Amino acid sequence: MRGLVFPGQGVQRRGMGADLFDAAKDVVEEADEVLGWSVAELCRDDPDGRLGDTRYAQPAIYLVNALAARALPDAAGRYAWFAGHSLGEFNALAAAGVVGLMTGLRLVAVRAELMAGVAGGAMAAVTGLPARMVAATLRGAGLAHVYVANRNSDRQVAVAGRRDELRRAVRVLQEAGAHRVTPLPVSGPFHTPLMGAAGQAFAEVLRGEEFATGHTPVMSSVTGEPFDPARAVDLLSRQIAAPVEWVATVRSLRAAGVTDFDEVNGTTLTTLIDQIR
Repeated sequence: MRGLVFPGQGVQRRGMGADLFDAAKDVVEEADEVLGWSVAELCRDDPDGRLGDTRYAQPAIYLVNALAARALPDAAGRYAWFAGHSLGEFNALAAAGVVGLMTGLRLVAVRAELMAGVAGGAMAAVTGLPARMVAATLRGAGLAHVYVANRNSDRQVAVAGRRDELRRAVRVLQEAGAHRVTPLPVSGPFHTPLMGAAGQAFAEVLRGEEFATGHTPVMSSVTGEPFDPARAVDLLSRQIAAPVEWVATVRSLRAAGVTDFDEVNGTTLTTLIDQIR
């Protein structure tokens, strides 16, 4: 049984999607109308370094992910499950028919604007320490505003929080035995309680949308359980301020029978999947 996974913010790069835009001109033009700017131009030229800006990066990644999935032969029939890491979950929902492609893009654009509005934070990837030890180290150091934000694999977690405390967290995690602590190309303390107000605002937006049952199940990266469209408002708004439970998601997919994983737009997630027992 095969599953298809979609990466989230952090995979953006200049040239992303260059081989996809010409074959989907109608979709790209509609996306540009929704966003009010050219996705192809952004990805091709990265004017003013905007790919590093959450407001531009998230919609661009979403569209490139979607176009890459559309280019796969018989994606709807080939895959038994979809899943996405944070932002990528919107791609999974679109691929599964829970939301329309452009509805998903519009929601992602709003989400990106809300998340970009939370300033003063940062994220870092930590390799070589289990999540429990990372959390205990942060608590022991009195870093009350740095949190485990992503449980990505048995070897890697991400932490996020206030920028000043995160600088201290890098040092104490290295002293605790982390092999590497690497800053991530995001602009805020994503997936932490510091994003609570953004999550609440997004919930208000989500309440105006309809979510279909879909034709293919999606595994939630918030709960590690099958995504229930009836709970979409709660799940997708919580996603902003709750940790990404990628380890739990992958283990649940395997328990559901998925033995092989494909990924669009890179190999970030399949590399992590290989590191999950």
